[in-house]
Amino acid sequence: MSKSSHSEFGRLTKLVIKPTVHAFVSEEKMHQEWQALNYLQKPDFVLANEEYEKFERVLKATGTELLHLPIGEGLSIDSLYCRDASIATDFGMIICRMGKQARAGEPEAQKKFFADNDITILGEIEAPGTLEGGDVAWLDNKTMAVGHTYRTNLEGISQLKAMLEPKGVEVVVAELPHYRGPSDVFHLMSILSPVDKNLAVVYSPLMPIAFRNLLLERGFQLVEVPEEEFDSMGCNVLALTPRQCLMVEGNPITEKRLRDVDCEVITYKGQEISVKGGGGPTCLTRPISRGL
Repeated sequence: MSKSSHSEFGRLTKLVIKPTVHAFVSEEKMHQEWQALNYLQKPDFVLANEEYEKFERVLKATGTELLHLPIGEGLSIDSLYCRDASIATDFGMIICRMGKQARAGEPEAQKKFFADNDITILGEIEAPGTLEGGDVAWLDNKTMAVGHTYRTNLEGISQLKAMLEPKGVEVVVAELPHYRGPSDVFHLMSILSPVDKNLAVVYSPLMPIAFRNLLLERGFQLVEVPEEEFDSMGCNVLALTPRQCLMVEGNPITEKRLRDVDCEVITYKGQEISVKGGGGPTCLTRPISRGL
């Protein structure tokens, strides 16, 4: 089976995660940090570990190779959402520069981890650029979408283009709205989850018209998330294989709409590890490669 990093929906073959025991670390650490990081509520440490163990079992069942990020000195509980600190490409990893200052140490920690595990690094986003992995999604193996948000600025996007466009990758920019402002976690992948080559889960009310039209022009069928399931992360869906979807439980309308287009849906209880911190299954994972 050939492999590529340029996919959001191929069968997972290599994946980086950060378990709650390495990110949340302790009840005391969560108590100290959750409010400043704008969590809805403080996660319960015991329940979070239980939820995460079940979440990881789903990933293991796919047969993917799982790599665990270690506890990182000076990192916050937000490091649980490991997608944001890096971007995977066939040319190597791109090390991000976080738009959320409290997460500034995560890219360097991942850079060291990749080096220790013989994972090639293509480049790094440098100041004043900012770029977070949650703002980036592959539409196909030659097209990357990137959101211009409060977490990802134009300089970061310019540096991303400079790395990838000479290698034949088209970088499409989606201009995202203000929504709830700079303190909120609002990424491109808050409103877009590709789950097959021609199928994507979307929340259209916050999607730029030009970008939504681009998806339609490229042949994507759109699974629309209703307003009442946006905050419960109905739009944050991780493809384990094409049309095999992992999502937070409690989004029955979106789940049914996915099943209606021949998707298999697996849900996990994510109250502590997803809902309270605003990070669904795509945020909790940093895919390195997928099967084609």
